[in-house]
Amino acid sequence: MKHILFFGDSLTAGYGLANAATQSFPALIGGKINAAGLQYRVSNAGQSGDTTTGGLARLDYWLSQPVDVFVLELGINDIRRGTPPNTIAQNLQAIINKVKAKYPQAKLVMLGMEIPVFLGGDVAVQFSTIYPRLANANNMALVPFLLQGVAGKKHLNLWDRLHPSAEGYKVVAELVWPVLKSVLV
Repeated sequence: MKHILFFGDSLTAGYGLANAATQSFPALIGGKINAAGLQYRVSNAGQSGDTTTGGLARLDYWLSQPVDVFVLELGINDIRRGTPPNTIAQNLQAIINKVKAKYPQAKLVMLGMEIPVFLGGDVAVQFSTIYPRLANANNMALVPFLLQGVAGKKHLNLWDRLHPSAEGYKVVAELVWPVLKSVLV
């Protein structure tokens, strides 16, 4: 059985859900994979609060088992902590480089994030270019904005209005699935 590794922060981990093992978007994608009869095992390596620096530091543990598809979702916590966009991009590229070096045949998927320009001005613009640029440079499938259709919608988010609810994750899974499925077949 092949292995899909979802590597990210609280958005991947399923922060705040009653049962992240069944309600997070990697879990929902796992259900779609099973329903499609595809032979893949899904690992959720989401860690709440993680940054690109933290992800880089913990990556070796997750690469100790073979990875056929690597799904990367990191960076929003960095921007919230004031990390410059070019540092975020460098760290994401270092993560990608490690995966490629260890598993050159692995398929790669980038899950992008955005922040509203009115919150960050030039930083928001610089941040929004990271994901498509890295996806293009590394031949990665891309979901431009992971929370498209969920961000800003109260009924699809937890009380903090930052993390999707179980219903919000259903929307996220529907957004991610076609992109991921395209690299599986």
